[in-house]
Amino acid sequence: MKFILASASPRRRELLEMLNIAPLEIVPAQGEERPEAGRSGAETAAMLSRAKAREVAARRDADDVVIAADTVVWLDGRLFGKPKDTGDAARMLRALSGRAHTVYTGVTVMRGGEAVTETEATEVRFRELADAEIEAYIATGEPMDKAGAYGAQGKGALFVEGITGDFFNVMGLPLCRLGKMLRHMGVSLL
Repeated sequence: MKFILASASPRRRELLEMLNIAPLEIVPAQGEERPEAGRSGAETAAMLSRAKAREVAARRDADDVVIAADTVVWLDGRLFGKPKDTGDAARMLRALSGRAHTVYTGVTVMRGGEAVTETEATEVRFRELADAEIEAYIATGEPMDKAGAYGAQGKGALFVEGITGDFFNVMGLPLCRLGKMLRHMGVSLL
């Protein structure tokens, strides 16, 4: 049995390595992430994680454990994925400034044809951001590959006043939920 992470995210890889999950292979899904209109943040994250898991599991041994995740930011009924460019990142950060938003991560675990998908929600509160801070943060490059255009585990932590829920969810992989899902599949991490 191997663990397969269906993601190129270095943060997800670090989190799994922190738990000493081995052997771990990184096999990113190749399909394009296309959210469907009219879906909630939770539904979108779950749907995208399922699609990634199915794609990667189709190329793996039945005994392999495929772990896929997708993280989105949700504010005022709008989905904030990864920014398309610096202007999009600035727009997202201005919208999040001084407000609370929800981070949803959909997680799918597949093994031997069985699949379990669950979603974690975490509330994140931002302090008010000055335009100069937003510009300086974007100049670091950090926001460009992250949902909502920030990384709470990096310099984006300077904007986060508080978190209600699973911090690891905000990083892209809710570890407590993942552990329970793996246990359901007969895999103990302890």
